[in-house]
Amino acid sequence: MMAVGVGFVWIIAANVLALVPSRDNHWTRAYVLIAIGIPLLGWITYANGPFIGLAFLLGGASVLRWPVIYLARWLRRTVGSADHGGGK
Repeated sequence: MMAVGVGFVWIIAANVLALVPSRDNHWTRAYVLIAIGIPLLGWITYANGPFIGLAFLLGGASVLRWPVIYLARWLRRTVGSADHGGGK
């Protein structure tokens, strides 16, 4: 249950950090939140099961939506170029 509490603190901190103005469009904060959030997500999933872990994954992805969007674009571009390379 402690892992879930720390997860909620992470979500609240991410929302507060999003409210504070930033010169780099919050990317530095996003990198720090991702670096803290990935091991935290593993701890939450290990301690409370995959459904609670999935709920926190979706919550974190909703807070950090632009890194997720850029990752999806990069994956689409990378996989798309591998599928169309050299075939007829």
